[in-house]
Amino acid sequence: MGLAIFLHFFLGILALSSVSRVTAEDPYRFFTWEVTYGKISPLGVNQQGILINGQFPGPNLDCVTNDNIIINVINKLDEPLLITWNGIKQRKNPWQDGVLGTNCPIPPNSNWTYKMQAKDQIGTFTYFPSTLMHRAAGGFGGFNVASRSLIPVPYATPAEEFTLLVGDWFKSDHKELQQTLDSGNPFPFPDGILINGLPQSASFTGEKGRTYLFRVSNVGLTTSINFRIQGHTLTLVEVEGSHTMQEVYESLDIHVGQSLSVLVTLNGSPMDYFIVASTRFTKPILNTTAILHYAGSNTPATGPLPIGPTYQIHWSMKQARTIRWNLTASAARPNPQGSFHYGTIPIGRTLLLANSATKINEKLRYAANGVSYINPSTPLLLADYFNIPGVFDLNTIKDTPTPGPTILGTSVINTSLHDFVEIIFQNNETTIQSWHLDGYDFWTVGFGSLQWNPSMRKRYNLADAPTRYTIQVYPNSWSAILVSFDNKGMWNLRSAIWPRQYLGQQLYVRVSDTEHNLYTEYDIPPNALLCGKAAHS
Repeated sequence: MGLAIFLHFFLGILALSSVSRVTAEDPYRFFTWEVTYGKISPLGVNQQGILINGQFPGPNLDCVTNDNIIINVINKLDEPLLITWNGIKQRKNPWQDGVLGTNCPIPPNSNWTYKMQAKDQIGTFTYFPSTLMHRAAGGFGGFNVASRSLIPVPYATPAEEFTLLVGDWFKSDHKELQQTLDSGNPFPFPDGILINGLPQSASFTGEKGRTYLFRVSNVGLTTSINFRIQGHTLTLVEVEGSHTMQEVYESLDIHVGQSLSVLVTLNGSPMDYFIVASTRFTKPILNTTAILHYAGSNTPATGPLPIGPTYQIHWSMKQARTIRWNLTASAARPNPQGSFHYGTIPIGRTLLLANSATKINEKLRYAANGVSYINPSTPLLLADYFNIPGVFDLNTIKDTPTPGPTILGTSVINTSLHDFVEIIFQNNETTIQSWHLDGYDFWTVGFGSLQWNPSMRKRYNLADAPTRYTIQVYPNSWSAILVSFDNKGMWNLRSAIWPRQYLGQQLYVRVSDTEHNLYTEYDIPPNALLCGKAAHS
């Protein structure tokens, strides 16, 4: 009898523990996306766009921290396709990153299912096609990760959230733009600016006296933008997954690939107001508008438009330094953002990466440290996983610029898991740059003019620099970041300015250790596509 009671008790505890494991699993969100061509005319000219489920831009992807996200992507284009998730860290899971160094592209008339988790992240992100020049045709959208209800954000719950996808646009189809680059010619100047795929008519409605969260992303190809709202101020609360000190701005610069969130209180007279986006560092300056509509208003917006900066580099750099991390705000996990004291960690290695424009075989190319990147037919991550020789060489690119002509190559920088690395982006060109690192965020500790040297470290913000996943580098200037390489895999470090990425201004960072451990990196997924030399492994 005693044994029977014990067995009932034991089995009951086992059943309860099993139930608790099931119920404690993070929620799943399932999506099916059909990617097709479709006619669009955002600037009044019919062109071939890329639609997701018939939408341009694509649907917003909204989730909560730690949600599991399953997206079946059906490729109905006439070319292979990948979608990347800009700023999503893919913790332990580089297999879902969606770039050519990690994944074989999805062939036409087939599908592939991404399985990822918004692990320990909150904030404003985007997604877009990473293959060829598909991004120039659409296929992009917002990716918003809300905080779990148990972990408060450092501001009152807004009345509503609005996602604004702002970026330059070109009247030429993406294949024409690609042909321009393939022919060795410079990329054209944009024809206009869009907000949510529209040149002027996007509208956002709120009620007087209430506060709204605007999630704003620069989804353009080449151009920094300035964002402002007529008659209203912007309270910055988040950049790319990090809560910020809540400084108030009249306008904010948002560089290619960057995202941020601002609170806007509708405290004006009940009428319509212009939302303005204009290009930075360009001649001429391009402008576009959307409408902030007060509910019940019948008064249309009228000019003049609020004036924004045009070419002032120092103004933008000074503003960038005012963006600071909110050290006391909760992070995506139940601990303060500033609990990791990055400024006290010794730097184990310094990478000085200089971008450049050059010609190879009489055609325009872009490079980092004298190497213009070319994609091998076998994704780097697959080559590394299957130990396939001849795909990449860890000696192709050096830690600092080296003299000599620019060469074509497959650049991979090798690091060890948990290395703490300083990366300096040195821009010796007269155009602004924007750099993005997949799989990570990083501390944006310094901006400066002319040439970086070690004495510049005295200027670093080692206390409350925000973490971001994309950093701008001003003309003839440098920007410095610190990265804790704690996420195993093969990660793309690229120009967010897409023609430069396409023509070689990118590389990969290999983060590895000597042991195979599912606690640090998941195995290759069973549905992984194999191509190149990996198809025969």
